[in-house]
Amino acid sequence: MALDWTLASLHHLAVFSLAAILAFELALTAGEVDARAVLRLSRVDASYGALAALVLTVGLARVFLGDKGPQYYGVNALFWIKMALFAAIAGISVLPTLRFILWRRSARLDAQFAASRAEIARVRVVLWVEVGLFALIPIAAAGLARGYGL
Repeated sequence: MALDWTLASLHHLAVFSLAAILAFELALTAGEVDARAVLRLSRVDASYGALAALVLTVGLARVFLGDKGPQYYGVNALFWIKMALFAAIAGISVLPTLRFILWRRSARLDAQFAASRAEIARVRVVLWVEVGLFALIPIAAAGLARGYGL
C-alpha cells in the first residue's frame, strides 16, 4: 500500500509539474520571442520532454506495481482514453519543439533574432491544443479512480 501511495504521489507531482511547464511555455510565447527567450524556451521544452517521460514511467509503474494491477487498467476504457490523450499530446508537442530548435539555430547565427508574430501565433495554437487535451486527462483519471470505464 505504501508503494502504491508513493507512486501515485510521484505521478501526480510529475503531472502537475508538466502542466506548469506547459503554462510557462505559453507565458514565454505571449510576447516577443527574441534570442534570449528562445534559449529559455529550449531549456523549458527539454524539461517538458523529460517530465513527460517521468509521467509515463511512473504511470506505468503504477499499472504494474500498484495495488490495482494491470488486470484493472488493461480492460478499463478510461485508462486507454488517458493513454490516447497522452500520446496525442506527445505527438502534437513535437511541433513546438521543432520550431524551438529552428529558432535556437537562428538565434545562434543572429544575436538579433526574433521570431515572427505569425510563427509565434502558430506555436501558441498548438500549445493551447495541448492544454485542451491535457485538461481532459484528469477527468478520465477521476472516473478511472472510481471504477468507471470497465
